[in-house]
Amino acid sequence: MSEHQNSEIITKQKIDKAINLLKEQKPKEREDVSDRDAVRQMRRYIEKLTSDKYGYSYDEVSEMLKDLGINLSGSRIKYLIGELKKSSRRRHQASSNSDSSTSENKTTENQQAVVDSSETEETPVNNRKSKSKKQLLAAQAATT
Repeated sequence: MSEHQNSEIITKQKIDKAINLLKEQKPKEREDVSDRDAVRQMRRYIEKLTSDKYGYSYDEVSEMLKDLGINLSGSRIKYLIGELKKSSRRRHQASSNSDSSTSENKTTENQQAVVDSSETEETPVNNRKSKSKKQLLAAQAATT
C-alpha cells in the first residue's frame, strides 16, 4: 500500500507513450532452443544428408551434432523430422481443403436457395396476415 502512495500520477499521455513503447518491441532472441525448434531449423540439411544421394544415417548426423554440443540421438532426430513432415502435410491439406470447401459452401447455399424457393411455391395461402398482396398474388399464380 505504501508503494502506491509514493508513485507518480499516471496520466493518459504516459499510458499512450507506454503503449507505443511496448508495441515497438521486437521479440527477444532466445539463447536456448527446444530440440524440436533446433531440428526444424536444421531440417533441410538433415534431410539432405540422410537422403540416398549422401547416405548418412540419423545416428551419424547425431554424432556430427554432438561435436557441436547438440545432444540429440539419431532416433530422436528421425522422430522430430517425421513430426515436422506430418505437421506440414496437415497444414498443406488444411489450406487446400479450405479452398475447395468455400466452393462447396457456395453450392450448398445455392441448393438451399432452390429448396427454399420450391417450398414457398408449395405453401398454401392460409396465412394471409403475414403476407403482402404481392406475395399472395404470386403464391396464387404459382398454385394455379
